[in-house]
Amino acid sequence: MRIPLIAGNWKMNMNHESGKDLVRKISNKVSASDTEVVVCCPFPMLLEIGKCLSDSSIMLGAQNMHWENSGAFTGEISADMLLELGVKYVIIGHSERRQIFLETNHMINLKVKKALERQIVPILCVGELLNERETQQTERVLRDQLENSLVNITTQEASKIVIAYEPVWAIGTGKTATPEQAAETIGFIRGWLKEKYGETLSEKVRILYGGSVKPDNISEIMESPNIDGALVGGASLNDEDFINIIHFQHSS
Repeated sequence: MRIPLIAGNWKMNMNHESGKDLVRKISNKVSASDTEVVVCCPFPMLLEIGKCLSDSSIMLGAQNMHWENSGAFTGEISADMLLELGVKYVIIGHSERRQIFLETNHMINLKVKKALERQIVPILCVGELLNERETQQTERVLRDQLENSLVNITTQEASKIVIAYEPVWAIGTGKTATPEQAAETIGFIRGWLKEKYGETLSEKVRILYGGSVKPDNISEIMESPNIDGALVGGASLNDEDFINIIHFQHSS
């Protein structure tokens, strides 16, 4: 039985006061349940947001990390720095990191390995561009991302990873993959896991959907038995929207 996961990605939004206010409102309405909830806030807010969540069932997540322990990497943050702040999850390979900051599958693979080594749960993001979807290249793109992002990752290690399928064309655009598209594509990802690591592993790994997730489409998204939760962007910045997404999952 896979434990559902709802992860909020604030991206480069909020400040200390608005962030603390948001997580307090969410914490008051979200209690321990069968669903895991993670808030991934910007680096400067991790300490304060973590304090606000200390008495909550909600876990703290980061949006990125470097693969080295330390060194001359101006502007970067290490896994150990995240651990000191109480981070339990980290988003790796988000499409914005891939597209804007030109992160490669090799870099993402190194980050996944380091997160696993330091016992931070990586949320590995994969997804295709609009032109790749329209030219029937989705499966090829996803296979390439999965194979190269998980190089030399053992079955035991892979069992600790969360995968987030985020069609790039549906992020922040208001467009959402149809339930059929999401179910089919995430079914492909689970099939790839079975092919690579075996059926037991494929049935254990949680796969999320990300891409303009909102309270009014979460029910359709979650209809597929292969979808185990959501990576939520804009809606995670609004307490009522995020709570409604979480509560839908609680009641399903």
